Amino acid sequence: MVVDDSAVIRGAIIRILDTEAGFKVVATVANGQMAVDRLRREKIDVIVLDIEMPEMDGVTALPHLLAVDPDVRIIMASTLTQRNADISIRALQAGASDYVPKPTSASGLSTGDFKREIVEKIKVLGAARKRRSLAKTASNAGAPAAPALRKAGLTKPGILAIGSSTGGPQALSAFMSSLRKDLGVPVVITQHMPPMFTNLLAEHMAKSTGWRCKEGAAGEILMPNTAYIAPGDYHMTIVPFAGGHKIELDQNPSENFCRPSVDPMLRSVTRGFGGRVLTVILTGMGSDGCKGSQTVVDAGGTVLAQDEASSVVWGMPGAVARAGLCAALLPPPQLAAKVNTMITGAP
Repeated sequence: MVVDDSAVIRGAIIRILDTEAGFKVVATVANGQMAVDRLRREKIDVIVLDIEMPEMDGVTALPHLLAVDPDVRIIMASTLTQRNADISIRALQAGASDYVPKPTSASGLSTGDFKREIVEKIKVLGAARKRRSLAKTASNAGAPAAPALRKAGLTKPGILAIGSSTGGPQALSAFMSSLRKDLGVPVVITQHMPPMFTNLLAEHMAKSTGWRCKEGAAGEILMPNTAYIAPGDYHMTIVPFAGGHKIELDQNPSENFCRPSVDPMLRSVTRGFGGRVLTVILTGMGSDGCKGSQTVVDAGGTVLAQDEASSVVWGMPGAVARAGLCAALLPPPQLAAKVNTMITGAP
């Protein structure tokens, strides 16, 4: 379902999706109330939801849509302004699956970047929605075997490194809310997000979780009990120096089609901390973080990942699980409890 108050934009998005095999636009409506009413009558896997609309805007509609169907996947769409970025972060923390920046003109909707992004996200989220539906109806006897787990590393962690993507803001909020504020180690986070969003994410995380959370800055020295989020469009790496460890930022080529990418962050923390790295891979599309997790495990560190049932998309955590790199597969709050115990000795 495409939800936008502009008939021109609705038409442009429909034309993009109509050319893609396997997609069917079953509804187009002009505001949030109409979307809620339509979802009550129609089976819909993915909703592209505009933010600014009359009668009922996208953010107001979001909880109502999820109340009708908790498993529907919702992609927020808006022009990239500071205000809309802030609203989008709140929507992602409230249950929206992902976000796409909408071009400022209707002609920009047909450009390669927007078309590629919206098609890929709908494809992945639609597939995840269908797998969730099948899993609910499948019997236990027909369920696939859970990936094998490995033993955790033996060395007490000196840093916590987190990777996340699609569905990440909500998972991060749930995880960090359950994480001890006196953890005693620094936390570094790579969440796939564009510029402007990552600083706002850090601000929202600080307010919602009680953690000291900030966007990482070049040259900044890592401090315990502080979470640093990689800035949009920059890889964030950690390097040792005489006084401890500090942040470096670079715009080296994208890895796994991402910048920031989880893999370079994990390679760097392994160089700086050896086997004292504890990694958590949360929900996200693709496989970013898998190669870096292999580096962590090879050095004697530990990798934990979000389980499939609680993930919006089990791409990134699924990749590390299938590679045999995980010591645990759990929902975010239980992951946090395990991290608390591994680092402090208490849940």
